[in-house]
Amino acid sequence: MSSTYRAPGGGARSGGRAGGRTPAQRQPAPRGGESPFTSRRAPGTRRSGAGLSLDQRGLRNRWGLVVMITLLVLVVGRLAVLQGVDGAAYANAAEQDRLRTYPIAALRGQVVDRNGHPFAYTVDASRVVADPKVVTDAARAAHQLTGLLDVPEADLSRKLSEHSRYVVLASQVPPETVDAIKALKVPGVLFEDDPVRLYPAGAVGGQVVGFVGKDGAGLAGIEHTFDDDLAGTPGKRRVEVGSGGNPIPSGIDESTPATDGSTVTLTIDEDLQYVTEQRLSEACADGDTTQGSAVVLDVKTGQVMAMASCPGFDPAAARKTDPELLGNPAISDVFEPGSVMKAVTISAALQEGIAKPDSVLSVDGKIDAGDHVVRDSHDHGPIDYTVTGIVAKSSNVGTIMLARQVGEEKLEYYLRAFGVGSTTGVELPGESRGILEGHADWTASRAANVPIGQGVSVTTLQLASIYQTIANDGVRLAPRVVKSVTAPDGKVRAAGEAEGTRVISKSTADHMAYMLEAVVGEGGTAPRGAIEGFRVAGKTGTAQRPNPDCGCYRGGGYVTSFVGFAPADAPRYVVAVDLERPTGAGDGGGIAAPVFADVMRYALTAGRVVPSGTPRPEFALTRKP
Repeated sequence: MSSTYRAPGGGARSGGRAGGRTPAQRQPAPRGGESPFTSRRAPGTRRSGAGLSLDQRGLRNRWGLVVMITLLVLVVGRLAVLQGVDGAAYANAAEQDRLRTYPIAALRGQVVDRNGHPFAYTVDASRVVADPKVVTDAARAAHQLTGLLDVPEADLSRKLSEHSRYVVLASQVPPETVDAIKALKVPGVLFEDDPVRLYPAGAVGGQVVGFVGKDGAGLAGIEHTFDDDLAGTPGKRRVEVGSGGNPIPSGIDESTPATDGSTVTLTIDEDLQYVTEQRLSEACADGDTTQGSAVVLDVKTGQVMAMASCPGFDPAAARKTDPELLGNPAISDVFEPGSVMKAVTISAALQEGIAKPDSVLSVDGKIDAGDHVVRDSHDHGPIDYTVTGIVAKSSNVGTIMLARQVGEEKLEYYLRAFGVGSTTGVELPGESRGILEGHADWTASRAANVPIGQGVSVTTLQLASIYQTIANDGVRLAPRVVKSVTAPDGKVRAAGEAEGTRVISKSTADHMAYMLEAVVGEGGTAPRGAIEGFRVAGKTGTAQRPNPDCGCYRGGGYVTSFVGFAPADAPRYVVAVDLERPTGAGDGGGIAAPVFADVMRYALTAGRVVPSGTPRPEFALTRKP
C-alpha cells in the first residue's frame, strides 16, 4: 500500500517507503529557493585560501606582518635620522647660508719723524657695496645715495641694476657719510672697511716715506720696507643676515678683532727735511740744474737727519705722478763725484805713511795718463804744493801723484773700506751699490781718473758716509733712517746702535779734517761754504757728466758737489750736496757749497750746537820761502 507525501507548501510526492525521507530529503531547505547543491561563487573562480592548509595560511600571515613591521621601522628610523641627526646638519646649512663673513681692516701704523710728527697715518673709512639681487628699487636707491656718495645717479642706478651679487658703489667713504647711509636702510647696501692713508707733510720726506697702493700695501720707501710692521693683522666679523642683507638682531654676530699696525719712528727731523728740500728746490729752479740730492747725517750715530732730492713728489698723489719721479735718487742714482773723492786718496796716502799735511810735492799743471793727459783746473807751471795745498786747491795732478805712490791695489782697498762699490744697508728699497771696477781692470787712464773721482760712481748717501767716517775719527757707521718700531701694545723695538768699522786711524782723520778746513779758508776752492761762528771742513767736486748721446764726456755738462762737516773742531753733522747740470757751467764751490752752507747752518742752529770756540787755523798751501 502506498502512501502520499505532501511537501511543505502543498503538493504531494510519492515514492520511497511510507512516511520516510531519503538522506537528501533530510537536508533543511535552503532559504530563498536556493538549491543546496548550488555555490554562491561564479563559475571558474576559486575561494581564497582554497587548497592551502592552515599552516600555510599562518606562515603567509606571519611574513606579511614581518614586512609591515620592517617598513614601519624604516620609516620611523628615517624620521629619527632626519630629526635627530641630519636635522642639525640641515639647520646648520640653512644657518651658514645666512652667515656672512666680513674682513675687519687693521689700521695701518704711523710713520713719524724723530720727534713724533706724523709723515703718514691712516683713518677709518668704508667701501660702500651692494647686492643688486637684494635691492628692491634700484632707481629709488640711486636717488637716495647720489648726493651722499657724490656719484652720478645714473651710474649708481646702472650698478644697482646689474645681474650680480656684488658691486662697489664708492670707496673710502668717511664715517659720517656711512652713518647717514645706514639711516636710510636701503636694502642690499652694505659696508666694508676701506681705510684712507694720509700724508700730512705732503711732499716733505715723501721719497723716504714712500707710498701705498690701492690695496693698502707699501710700494716704496719705508712703507715698503716695513710693510709687515705697518700693516698689522686684519680681523673678521661673522654675522647672520636676513633676506635684505641686514644683520638679524638675535642672530649670530661674532668678531675677531684686528691688530693695528706698528708705528715706525724715523731718524729724520721733519723741519730739517723741509729746509733741505726747499733749498734743493731753489737750486733746481736755476734753469741749469735738472736734478739734485742732499743728505744730512749725524756724525756720531750715522743716523740720517734729512734725505732729499729734487724734483720730489707727494705720496698722496703718487698714482698721478710720473713713475720716473717716484724713486729716491739719493740712494738709487749714481754719479761720478769728482774731486770730493780726493779725500779718500789723500787719506790712503796719510794712512800708508806716504805723506803728511805739510809734505811738499812739485806739481805741474798736467800729467800723462796712458793715451790721455789730465790737467788741473787751470794751467800752471810747477808749483811746490803742500799736501794741504793739493787738497785746498783741488789739484788733480798732485792727487794723482800721491795715488801712484799708494798703488792701485791699496787705493782700491781704501775705496772699498770707505764703502764705495757696496750698499750702505740703509733701511730703504732700491739702494745702488755704486760702480767700482777692480784695480786689475784699470787702464792707465782709469788708474789716473779714479783717484780724482772720475771712472767711479757713488750715491749721495755713500758720499755722505765717506765724510762721516773722517769726521768720526776714522770710524765708519752704517747709515740708518729708522730709529724704532713701536707695537700697538707699546712695546718698542729700538734700531740699536750701528756697529762701527775703523777705516783710518784717528790721527789720519784729524789730519784730513785739518786739510779739509783749508778748502773753505782763504785760498781754498769753497769760501762760500763757510758758516759764521763755526769752523767748517769740506771738499768741492766738479765732475764731467757722461753724455748718454755719445757715450763720452763731451757735451755732457757737469755734476757739482760739496760735502763737509761742522763744527770741524767737534763734528756734529755731515751734509752732502750734488747738483746735476747737463748744460750748465760752474763749480762745486760756487754752486753746491752755498746749498751746503744753508742746510748746515739750519742744522747747527736747530740742533743747538755751540759755536766753535777756537778760530780756524792758518794753512800753508805751498812751500814756505
